[in-house]
Amino acid sequence: MTELPAEISIPDFLAALPEGAGRLNETMGVELREISAQRVVGTMPVEGNTQPYGMLHGGASVVLAETLGSVGSGLHAYPLGKIALGVDINATHHRPAFPGTVVTGTATAVHLGRTSAVYEVVITDEAGKRVCTSRITCALIDPPA
Repeated sequence: MTELPAEISIPDFLAALPEGAGRLNETMGVELREISAQRVVGTMPVEGNTQPYGMLHGGASVVLAETLGSVGSGLHAYPLGKIALGVDINATHHRPAFPGTVVTGTATAVHLGRTSAVYEVVITDEAGKRVCTSRITCALIDPPA
């Protein structure tokens, strides 16, 4: 595993990832804005991430939520000598978001344990209205040999 400092900047975090990591996030335009084990914030454009009716695809919201919760879980897992692996995610979609806007997801730690981490992820539109609420649980496991 790559050595991570206790406090890490976003560029340093991204540089520590394995080669080719995060391709889905790049494709969808996910950008990390703030990262810590307690809270992770990221944005994603609606443009290019829509369903057939032109609104934000619910699966795109889940990708954003999974990304943010997994990053936080990974940061929590690292000092324990573990890696984070998503095992459960759910999402409730509250309102549509349309192309031309950017949604913001904020993952807040609910539980940071020795074997699991749980985050609530709230995704809002540019007006601050809630678009989606998600919860992700990650198992903290030994890294593969």
